[in-house]
Amino acid sequence: MNYLTQIFAITMMSLSTIKERLGSTLVIVAGTAGVVAVLVSMLALSNGVRQTISSVGRDERAVVVNKGATSAAGSNIPRDAVLTVLDKPGIMRGTDGKLLATSDAIASLWLPHINEPTPGSVTLRGVTPDGIAVRPEITLTAGRMFTPGLRQVIVGEAVTRSYAHLDVGDKIVANGIEWEVVGNFKSGGNLHESEIWSDAESVLAAFHRNSFNTVTVWVGNEAGFNTLKQALDADPTLTVDLHTEKEFYNSQSSGFSTFLAIVGKAVGGIMAVGAIFGSINAMYTAVSARTGEIATLRAIGFGASGVVVSVFVEAMLLALAGALVGSALAWLLFNGNSISTVAGNSGLAQVVFDLHVNLAVVLQGIEWALILGLIGGLLPAIRAARLPVVVALRGA
Repeated sequence: MNYLTQIFAITMMSLSTIKERLGSTLVIVAGTAGVVAVLVSMLALSNGVRQTISSVGRDERAVVVNKGATSAAGSNIPRDAVLTVLDKPGIMRGTDGKLLATSDAIASLWLPHINEPTPGSVTLRGVTPDGIAVRPEITLTAGRMFTPGLRQVIVGEAVTRSYAHLDVGDKIVANGIEWEVVGNFKSGGNLHESEIWSDAESVLAAFHRNSFNTVTVWVGNEAGFNTLKQALDADPTLTVDLHTEKEFYNSQSSGFSTFLAIVGKAVGGIMAVGAIFGSINAMYTAVSARTGEIATLRAIGFGASGVVVSVFVEAMLLALAGALVGSALAWLLFNGNSISTVAGNSGLAQVVFDLHVNLAVVLQGIEWALILGLIGGLLPAIRAARLPVVVALRGA
């Protein structure tokens, strides 16, 4: 009987006895499922943040912030500097001949949640009249666009799902000033759907400010970006940085999403230690229960290596079963759910995003589970291989 046939025969014999040791088997499956469910859920959270924030960015657009600013909310560009920026070459014009550019003012509104007693902070983004033309992905889903100069707002769909009293016609009171909701919009599921938009001048007046946070312009391609960057760098009156929009928002999401992934792996790692001990104990029990069977197989010519591999295969299969159960639980409980959280340095307020339990995070969970199975089966496999045949037969 060749080596592979031995392994197959011993493994099938081992698996056929699982029902007789169901309790210890479930310990391995349940422990692994718990680790994988936590890990997959946290990775889905991390991916949701990254996708929501970074999907705003496009290479055709560029963002101007004051030098050294790491976020839009932390940037401050005076009016005269905005006018200087908009006078530089490299910014494209629309079919109407107007510059494709918007100067944005960012503030924060505290609004009541739908299902929570405490209010949450939502970004209020004021845009100049051409702000929508610069971001053609913005689409109204209800009502109409706000009127420049009036305290009117349009609300992103993610905000309407999480916060109360934001239907068309409702009123928002912020900073002692009343704003009228005149429309709702969507933006392809990106960060802007977690915002409320209004006219920039109205926002500045309401919050007693006279400077903008960012200038977003349409540069079209790398050549346009480089032209604008050279012009900005060459002007000694400006202290600004230029980023492609994609680069800018990727930098906003990477730190926080990485933090969430690390937390998920840390929590999963702590749980994994317990799962490993449970797996080792359960596999020791399985090996002890099969002492006589293993000794008999060794006595009739089966090699020790075949026994070792069969123990590993069983441990890995049980870990895989746990991974599938854990992934299924994470998918059923969290996939598609909307979560609201403060996403790092992306702005003043909370970001609403959906959790996505996709194939990539499931595969990472399975990878962890197989490692757990490998470690959990190591010592029991060595014990099975080293068990003296004569002693084992006598004990059987």
